[in-house]
Amino acid sequence: MDNKKPKILYVEDDVNLGFVTKDNLTKKGYDITLCEDGLTAAQTFQKQKFDLCILDVMLPKIDGFALAQKFRDKDKNVPILFLTAKAMLEDKLQGFKLGGDDYITKPFSIDELVLKIEVFLKRSKVFTESAGMEKNTYDIAAYVFDFKELTLTNGKNTYTLTIREAELLRMLTINRNQVVRRESILHQVWGEDNYYIGRSLDVFVSRLRKMFADEPNVEIENVRGVGFKFIVKE
Repeated sequence: MDNKKPKILYVEDDVNLGFVTKDNLTKKGYDITLCEDGLTAAQTFQKQKFDLCILDVMLPKIDGFALAQKFRDKDKNVPILFLTAKAMLEDKLQGFKLGGDDYITKPFSIDELVLKIEVFLKRSKVFTESAGMEKNTYDIAAYVFDFKELTLTNGKNTYTLTIREAELLRMLTINRNQVVRRESILHQVWGEDNYYIGRSLDVFVSRLRKMFADEPNVEIENVRGVGFKFIVKE
């Protein structure tokens, strides 16, 4: 871990769980700011910059989903990890639609949580480094996709992407007009392949489709049972 401690905003209304988790994460070398309700967390997020946010879903004053939306409005890139006692697929997909990056279901182990934290901190670091080393700008029909700046522009509209959306779009762009297998996308962009992550991929593809909705020369085709084909007509 770097000499500079990663700053993590942890929002949990269970006082005992919050204390124990914060204590364990602090011992692991993280700088933890603990908030016990969504309103306090929203105010804290406005004043400080964090490397990662860990949000309980069921929070007083502002729930975790609404809080994630507020965070995304201010910062498109900060990783958001949900903690939830709910195991329903609909809840997980709702979190992904609002810009969440992953879930951990309660009860969880500290080791499991640390593993997730490290994955996202590493991904953010790799993104920052790769953005300075590789090609960053891509022409997609009438659009310009700037990977480093996380923007997709067509002259009329500019869309701001999350890191994960940008990574997904770059992978599709590099392999344009070719079938890209789902498992390849999941391993390269998400780092793992399971049912819930697979469903989240569909959510991200839907978001990209909406951005290209007014461009007849661009289509993200679903190749059933295989993957996706990013069709760009020159």
